[in-house]
Amino acid sequence: MQSRTLGNGLTVSAIGLGCMGMSHAYGPLADKKEMTFLLAQAIDLGYTFFDTAEVYGTPEAPHINEELVGAALKPYRHKIVLATKFGIHFDKTSTGVNKPLVPDSRPSAIRTSVEASLKRLETDHIDLYYQHRLDPKVPIEAVAHMMADLIKEGKILHWGLSEADEDSIRRAHAVCPLTAVQNRYSMMARWHESLFSILEELGIGFVAFSPLANGFLSGQYDQNSYFDAATDYRSIMPQFSPEAAEQNHVLLTLLDETAQKYQATKAQIALAWILGKKPYLVPISGTRKLHRLQENAGAAQIFLAPAEVAALDNALEQMNLLVFGGTKVV
Repeated sequence: MQSRTLGNGLTVSAIGLGCMGMSHAYGPLADKKEMTFLLAQAIDLGYTFFDTAEVYGTPEAPHINEELVGAALKPYRHKIVLATKFGIHFDKTSTGVNKPLVPDSRPSAIRTSVEASLKRLETDHIDLYYQHRLDPKVPIEAVAHMMADLIKEGKILHWGLSEADEDSIRRAHAVCPLTAVQNRYSMMARWHESLFSILEELGIGFVAFSPLANGFLSGQYDQNSYFDAATDYRSIMPQFSPEAAEQNHVLLTLLDETAQKYQATKAQIALAWILGKKPYLVPISGTRKLHRLQENAGAAQIFLAPAEVAALDNALEQMNLLVFGGTKVV
C-alpha cells in the first residue's frame, strides 16, 4: 500500500485501520481470536496505521480495545504506527447507547492516561497521541505543554487533536507542533474542509474518521437494516433511518455510477475521493470482516483524476443529505 506523511514526518499507510468497532459502538464485542487474526491480515495487506482510544470498550471491559490492539500487534510493533487518545470518559449515568462525553484533560489525568495506555498497548511509546475532545475547563496551551513534556520523555512521538476547531489548532500548535487533526470527514460530512487551508499553512495532517459515514457509503445497508439499540450507535444515526433512505439514495447512485467507471465498489470510491482531495488526508475505516479490510485497502490503488474529484464535489454541493453530525453537505 502507498504511504502518506502526516505533519512533521510521521509516515503511515494511505488507508488506516480504525479499531474502535471491534470492541465498541458497532454491536456486541467481537471475538478476540477473530480480531487478532484480522489485525494480522491487515499487516499483510500493507496497513501500518492503527487507531484506538482508551475509552473504546464495553461497560464490563472499558479499555478492551487498547488491550486487543496491543496484544495483537505486539509482534509487528517495529513496523507500525499506533495512535490512541486521551481526555474523555463516558457519562455512565446515561441510559443511551451513545452516552454523553465528559472531557477531562487535566495534566494529572493525562499523566494517568498515558501510563495506562502504554501498559495496555504493551509498548514503551505511543506514535500519535490525540486529545480525544477539547476540554473547556483546561486551556489548550496547558495540554500542549503536557504533550511537549511527554515527547521529551519519549512516551509519545507525535500528538494531535480530534474534533478541533481553528482557534484550538493554532493555539496548540504554537506551543507544541501538531502532527495531525482527526475529525469526522466523508462525502456526507464535509464541514471541516474549511480547515484545509489552516492545516496546509501549519503543515499538519488530517486523519478522517468515519470516512464511509459509519458504513452507509458502502451501500450495504437500507431502511430494513437492523442495529441493536443497546450496543450499536448506528441505531440512532439519521443516515440509517427509514426517512433518510430516499433522501440519501442519490449519493449512493452517484457512487455506483462512478464505481462502474473504475471497476470498483462504492466504498472504494468514497475512500479514493478522500485520497484525491489532498495529499495529507488519511482515512481510517473500520471493519470486523476480512473482505471489507481487503476492499478498503484496494481503495489506495484507485486514483481519481482531479477533474473527477471536482465533478463529484460539484454533485455533492447539490445534495441535501441527512447524516449524523449535520443535515447538509457543505
